[in-house]
Amino acid sequence: MLSAAELERYARHIVLKEIGGAGQQKLKDAKVLVIGAGGLGSPVLQYLAAAGIGQLGIIDDDVVSLSNLQRQVLHDTDQLGEPKVASAAEAIARLNPNVSVKPHPTRLNGQNVMALVSNYDLVIDCCDNFETRYLASDACFFAQKPLITAAIGRFDGSLTLLKPYLTNEVGTPYPTYRCVFPNKPAAGSVPTCEEAGVVGALAGVLGSLQAMEAIKEIAGFGETLLGRLLLVDTAAMRFESIRYSRDPSNPLNGDAPKSWPEMLELDS
Repeated sequence: MLSAAELERYARHIVLKEIGGAGQQKLKDAKVLVIGAGGLGSPVLQYLAAAGIGQLGIIDDDVVSLSNLQRQVLHDTDQLGEPKVASAAEAIARLNPNVSVKPHPTRLNGQNVMALVSNYDLVIDCCDNFETRYLASDACFFAQKPLITAAIGRFDGSLTLLKPYLTNEVGTPYPTYRCVFPNKPAAGSVPTCEEAGVVGALAGVLGSLQAMEAIKEIAGFGETLLGRLLLVDTAAMRFESIRYSRDPSNPLNGDAPKSWPEMLELDS
């Protein structure tokens, strides 16, 4: 049950009929895994902690560096050199001591990903590389966990919700990440953030949208981004979404689905 202090803390949520006390209790009961405590992960973790998510798991094997602070607003100058999972846990404890934080100071890989995602109700992908992105989306399919994934470029970004282990009202499986992005880009073909640059506030925009999508998914209101890819161009300040559907040739829930070991071999 929500305590008197929690009722006051979350009063602006509870007064919303779409959330109310029941929705806030769902947020408190939820366990969310956030992959990456960087540019996208910072606003995701801040807003989910403020919203009262019961447990936040954080996966990151990096430490805070000075060049991070232009966009990774969860960390500050005093935490340079500190593991990001530890810095994030400290920031969340200051923001909302009701939230339990489980740091995972590791890099996601084929050996640990299934055990990690299986322990949470929802996964949010805030990573900065394609290898982790595909690995997380494949694992969430096999573990049957909803995944909110986003990516940012210099001034633009994209966001979607994935639940390809479920079917729609006519029995067709929902699309996978591989339905909209079938193949990983060749190594070196897409410049890194370090090479291309990125506006710090852009990470705040997309990360906040990821947090909003998570709150909707957990509390159960609104129209989600299931089967829709949100495209954000902040240089022109344009937001649009495109619908995408299951690709029968995708290797997860397509016409010739592969097993988890086969998927690991496919991406090796």
